[in-house]
Amino acid sequence: MTANHEGVERGSFSDDYRTYRVRVSCADAPDSFQVLTGNGDDIVLIVSGLNSGDLKETWGPFWRSFKPQWKIWVEESAFRAFYRGRQPIASAPSSIRFCNG
Repeated sequence: MTANHEGVERGSFSDDYRTYRVRVSCADAPDSFQVLTGNGDDIVLIVSGLNSGDLKETWGPFWRSFKPQWKIWVEESAFRAFYRGRQPIASAPSSIRFCNG
């Protein structure tokens, strides 16, 4: 049986090698999102604390050692995909976002 993820996918972005998908924790007022890649839903990044504004990041095991510049690009791209076509939640900062973690 295949899981139905309809309504929780927020968008995607790509680099020269992969396509990354952004999936929210729930359709209404999500408190976190995941960045996934590959057919097996490899978790690249989880960002939590969206509702509180106390953002925390958790990198998947394979991705932890990647360069800081690449990680910043992934975070920025993920937030763009997360907010694309959606109104930002009131507690989220309206400019630059930094994750504590």
